[in-house]
Amino acid sequence: MSLKDQITEDMKNAMRAKDAPRLSTIRMLLAAIKQREVDERIVLDDAAVVAIVDRTIKQRKDSIAAFESAGRTDLVDKESAELTVLQAYLPARLSADEVAAAVAAIVTELGASGPGDMGRVMAAVKTQLAGKADMGAMSSAVKAALAK
Repeated sequence: MSLKDQITEDMKNAMRAKDAPRLSTIRMLLAAIKQREVDERIVLDDAAVVAIVDRTIKQRKDSIAAFESAGRTDLVDKESAELTVLQAYLPARLSADEVAAAVAAIVTELGASGPGDMGRVMAAVKTQLAGKADMGAMSSAVKAALAK
């Protein structure tokens, strides 16, 4: 079963359980998936769906930070609940050590050295570790690997 099918099935289960917060979050995610499919006239694979989930999670984290600074605990709670639902659709994340090891292997494979190769290394890292690690963690690992 594809990730998109799993999300659709979870939406049906949330409807049956009358779980309104979970249902609205899943509907929002499916709308984002459908929007991209319609815009680009393609059917998304699991990697593309994970990228959408990742982007949506980043938006929720940014919103939580903004609402916390504004003292809006009601909205922080809502966004946190959505974040919890969305994180269930991400694959298991790599630890910082695993990301550093993977980045080191990619740097060696590409023969990169110095900050000038950052773009080339990041492109390779994005394709190989997409959905498996946070982009911030990948970026800092690449910077550390190229600084050696």
